[in-house]
Amino acid sequence: MSSVLINSLFIFMLAGFIGFEVIRRISPLLHTPLMSLTNALDAIAVVGAIILVGEHKSNFSALLGTLAVIAAMSNVVGGFLITDRMLRMFKSSQPTKKP
Repeated sequence: MSSVLINSLFIFMLAGFIGFEVIRRISPLLHTPLMSLTNALDAIAVVGAIILVGEHKSNFSALLGTLAVIAAMSNVVGGFLITDRMLRMFKSSQPTKKP
């Protein structure tokens, strides 16, 4: 393997561990705003992955780009579903009375 691939995998692994530790220490009260922020960041990741797939420098990069698009889009959709579910918990189930 080339040193560029090994360095990239090391950076990816390090970012994963740091991200996990940062997210794990967030209080539940801040979870909904954090989900909205991560949805925005994942949208940026989707754009980057689409650019990577579009360049098609090699079959391996196209495969990794396709996997990145799938993973980031599933994270975006799941984040929006969870955020919507959490926001529905705050809505009143009783109809409001009009004066």
